[in-house]
Amino acid sequence: MGAQAPEFDALTRLVEDARTIAVCAHTSPDGDALGSELALVELIERTWPGKGVFALLADDDVVPRIYQFLPGAERLVRAVDFHEDPDLFVCVDLSHPDRLNQARAVLERSRGVAVLDHHPAGERFWNAGVVRPDAAAAGVIVAEYALHLGARITPTMAQSLLCALVTDTGRFQYQNANGEAFRVASALVDAGASPSDVALHVYQSDRLSYLHLSATVMGRITTFEQGRIAYSYATTADLEANAVPVAECDGLVDIVRRVDGCEVALFLKEVPGGKVRGNLRAKSDRDISVVAREMGGGGHPAAAGFTVEGDIDQALAVVLPKLRALYSDAEGAR
Repeated sequence: MGAQAPEFDALTRLVEDARTIAVCAHTSPDGDALGSELALVELIERTWPGKGVFALLADDDVVPRIYQFLPGAERLVRAVDFHEDPDLFVCVDLSHPDRLNQARAVLERSRGVAVLDHHPAGERFWNAGVVRPDAAAAGVIVAEYALHLGARITPTMAQSLLCALVTDTGRFQYQNANGEAFRVASALVDAGASPSDVALHVYQSDRLSYLHLSATVMGRITTFEQGRIAYSYATTADLEANAVPVAECDGLVDIVRRVDGCEVALFLKEVPGGKVRGNLRAKSDRDISVVAREMGGGGHPAAAGFTVEGDIDQALAVVLPKLRALYSDAEGAR
């Protein structure tokens, strides 16, 4: 943690100099995005009482149902409804401003910018912060910032941060579930977080309509490259027929990921505006973030995503050859 200390100190100076602070995670927020954001908001408020701290949503949407249990979720404000010019804007779980969607306008009218993230970064646009891709989740970095400040991690902060860590490691099943992740998780449980409560809300409270949609997605799974690549999809009609909002579909890629022998999993879903959002997961050492970046997105080597214009067929026509190239390029290099 010592290597982060100078950047943590620089972030602290920005916070101390700010009167109003807006904190925001990326568009289509997941458990790490929301859990890290809410924990950081509480950390700032408890460490620096009297500052105006605002928790923003990047999209003109509601908090996904499975994350509404997070302490403080009710205070999240859509960026389109936030009209102040904050002294400091803190990006959590992202280091590319284009992933802020409608909150980017708030960032651009802020006096200072900070970042706490674990994704590979692009061009630096922030004044201070920590971007560490070897961290399992942004929640790890927020937890370590709290320790750096000598702050007490409250039970509510711990609960949000444990949700961040559990979801971004796929319940500690993904390749990023390293020793640091387990050490931080242990500290969070000791601080009052409940693993069973996170599991209950995130993984054991699916609506029947979601399970019906899952069955449709499961029935469409297709494999190629000798079973090493698997994909499935959901159309707008599927989502409407099952009354499942787009925000509740993030877990569907894990259904595809479960195929035995599959090394790369792809799940596509149609989203409003004539677009398709793709989720990629790798179970081997294939770097699927390369494909995501070629599609205009990004992420980690084992977990990435993208959004493209068009329908499912058009998206498949572009992304499938790129996934196959992961194998032809590797085999040609032998």
